[in-house]
Amino acid sequence: MDYKKQTKKAMEILAEDKRTIFMGQTVLYPGSPMHMSLENVPLEKKIEMPVAEDMQMGISIGLSLKGYIPISIYPRIDFLICGMNQLVNHLDKIKEMSHGEYNPKVIMRTQIGNTKPLYPGIQHCSDYTNALEIICKNIEVIKIRKAEDVIPVYKNALYNDKSTILVEVPTGGTKAQIEKYAELK
Repeated sequence: MDYKKQTKKAMEILAEDKRTIFMGQTVLYPGSPMHMSLENVPLEKKIEMPVAEDMQMGISIGLSLKGYIPISIYPRIDFLICGMNQLVNHLDKIKEMSHGEYNPKVIMRTQIGNTKPLYPGIQHCSDYTNALEIICKNIEVIKIRKAEDVIPVYKNALYNDKSTILVEVPTGGTKAQIEKYAELK
């Protein structure tokens, strides 16, 4: 099974858990490659968000504190940066700040943007995975490079006890581009 099919299957597996809710841009409406991976996720589990990444992260944290497991989708890792206030100053530190009373769990799904067939501009195809690993002390950050890793990594994110950022590698790039990302880290 290829990367796209594995990702679609992983979203179906996550959707089976009654606690999960999928939110972000292009969750209900097309506009990014991630949209197609959600086509078998029930409509009642989807919340389309405006372009307000910091607010989206805050809502994700709030839903988590109420017992949901938000799958918070940021179609490009470049725009996850806009949610860094909530990510770094709240989600990453709530357990410590509350002396263990609260341990919100959010699964953040993002992607390194493709540069082929069209170059979208530098603000759409950067890779901040290593920076996120350094900044987030209590959030697991995983780059998913191979198709066979997609389902196990998403299952681990669902069943572990911490928040996770999952960075998907472009699936529509050239062979050289995909190999370049596979060599990183």
